[in-house]
Amino acid sequence: MDFTRRALVAAAAATPALGAGAARAETASPPPLPTELPARPAFAEMPFVYLDSGATHPMPLAAKAALSDYLAYKTRAKGAPDLDMGELQKAMVENFAALVGGTADEIAVIQSTTMGENLVLQALGIPASGGRIVTDALHFFGSYYTYGRLGEAGMDVVTLPMTPEGKTDMDAMAAAIDGKTKLVAISAVSTVNGFQHDLKAVCDLAHAHGAYVYVDLAHAAGTVPLDLRAAGVDFAATSSYKWLMGDFGLGFLYARKEVLSEIARPWWGYHQVSRFTSHVLPYDPPGETVADYAASETAEGYFAMGTTSWTGVVQLAATLPWIRTLDVARIQTWRQPLADAVQTELRGRGYEPLTPLGSRTPLVAFALKDASGKLGPLLREKDVRITVSRNRFRVSLSVFNDMNDLDRLFAALPKAPPA
Repeated sequence: MDFTRRALVAAAAATPALGAGAARAETASPPPLPTELPARPAFAEMPFVYLDSGATHPMPLAAKAALSDYLAYKTRAKGAPDLDMGELQKAMVENFAALVGGTADEIAVIQSTTMGENLVLQALGIPASGGRIVTDALHFFGSYYTYGRLGEAGMDVVTLPMTPEGKTDMDAMAAAIDGKTKLVAISAVSTVNGFQHDLKAVCDLAHAHGAYVYVDLAHAAGTVPLDLRAAGVDFAATSSYKWLMGDFGLGFLYARKEVLSEIARPWWGYHQVSRFTSHVLPYDPPGETVADYAASETAEGYFAMGTTSWTGVVQLAATLPWIRTLDVARIQTWRQPLADAVQTELRGRGYEPLTPLGSRTPLVAFALKDASGKLGPLLREKDVRITVSRNRFRVSLSVFNDMNDLDRLFAALPKAPPA
């Protein structure tokens, strides 16, 4: 079955609604959104094999069409759709909450994953609170800087190493978490190698000692089934330009509703306000203060950042219902033979694996000294795009990839690791 724009709006209405404004935004002739995998027709024809969605995911053509509708609306052009951005954003939040196993009142729209992590630290009073932070080497490498600076500020920061199998040792984590631990900070799926944490196991360890858990979802949301509430996750954040198929400048922060009363608002802004009455402007009702106000007791009421990227909203209003229609568990099952093929082929050639065998995430990584110098030019010449870092390369598998893409990758890579 193909999705037309009208069908997309109807699907979003069921999961839940995109809103009446979006229903009028049928000015473009959108491409179909397939429900079968691989979903290559949903994307533009690319001039290369793209196996790098873990860096930046291609935008589906339906999101591009939605963005075109928004730009017509924003220019106030004749015949432009009359979008209801409030309804679009509401539906976007509800769809994201359903995708990760939360509720809409546990979600705040923010700028990025890093902003979410920093807001959580501030809400917990870190570093003034003192105490221990437990993290691991498979967390987002940008957070190394964050926790290094917190260590300099007096926090006791423990970074657990990666095991030879590419995992975090749970016995080591259990030994590191103690009664002084304030926070355990991890990535649900590691950007380094795709290792996936057992979130419930981590939360059970942390909560037994009164610690909170923060989870980076950048490589998990949209790629693996998630139920943050069932796992007991306290806080989580993600951007939207990776597996949610959106763009830069819009992310989400999850805060479990039960912990909100235990933390402080890290900042104040009008978008946190649930009730407001001014007393100083013409025709205002009289009052003893400049204004009467109250903040919402929701994640938005604690963390809302201000104005939101509307271009991001319209894109995600198209992509999130589609990801939910494809079904993350089904995507994972369909993707697994591709991940296994990468593991089997490249391990067989002697490449040093970083990703644990049996991993069920979209990332497969290998260690190679000077990978960027040895592989970067070769892969560009062969029109194959993967992540190539200083001493590591990583293959990212998305809904449009298939074995033909892997055949191109295998043909481009040297038959043995370059010396």
